[in-house]
Amino acid sequence: MGKTKAGIKKEHLVRFLLCGLTGVAINQTLFIKGLTMTSTIHASLLMLCTPLLITLFAFWILKEKITVGKIIGLTLGISGALLLIMSKEINGTASLNGDLFIVLNAIAYTFYFMLVKPLMNEYAPLHVIRWVFTFGFILILPFGWTQFSAAEWPQFEWSHWVSLASIVICGTFLAYLFNVYGLKQLGAAVTGSYIYTQPVFAAVIAILFLDEKFTVEKLIAGIMIFGGVFLVSRKAPPIEQE
Repeated sequence: MGKTKAGIKKEHLVRFLLCGLTGVAINQTLFIKGLTMTSTIHASLLMLCTPLLITLFAFWILKEKITVGKIIGLTLGISGALLLIMSKEINGTASLNGDLFIVLNAIAYTFYFMLVKPLMNEYAPLHVIRWVFTFGFILILPFGWTQFSAAEWPQFEWSHWVSLASIVICGTFLAYLFNVYGLKQLGAAVTGSYIYTQPVFAAVIAILFLDEKFTVEKLIAGIMIFGGVFLVSRKAPPIEQE
C-alpha cells in the first residue's frame, strides 16, 4: 500500500523526478558540453566546487556535523584546486563558456546529492539508481535525440563501441551507484569530498593519453588535495569516559 506499480512511494515521485533532472539530465548535458569546450584537467578541477557546496548544504539542510578537521581539510583541498586552476594551460584549450558549463554542472550535481540523500533511507542503492536513470533518460531524450540520430552508427569500429560501453557502464552507472552507496554509508559531506581525487586521476590519464604536461604546481596541488581528502574523511576518535 502507498506504492505505485513501479515500486516508488507516491510521495517520492517528485523527488525522484528532480533527482533525474539534476543528477542526469542537467548534470550530464552540461558536463559533456563543457568538456568539449575546455581541457580535461581544467574541467575536473572546476568540479571541485561540488564538495564545498555539498558540505555547506549538508551542514545547513541535512544538519550533518562539521568539525574543525573537515574545515581544515576542505580549505586545504580547495587551496590545492585553486593552485591548479591558476596555473593556466599552455595550449589555451580552456574557454570561459566551457568553464561556465562545468560550474553549472557541479551546482546541479550538488542539488542531486541533497535530493537523493533521503531516498537512501527508503530504498536500496540499485533501486534508487534505476529510477533516477529512468527519469533522467526521459527528461534528456528530447534534447539528445538530434545528436543521437546524427551519429553514424554503422561506421563505428569495435574501439568506438568499447569506449562507449566504458563510459556508460563505468563512468556513469557504476559511478552513480557507488556515489549513492557512499551517501548511505558515509553521508553527503564525506562522499562529496572524494571528488577531490578527480583532478589527480584526470591529470595522470591526460598525461598518459592526451600528451598534456606535468608541472611542479600540479604535483604540489595534488598533494594538497589528497591531504584535504584525508582530513575530511577521517573520523574523530571516540572520547574516553573517565
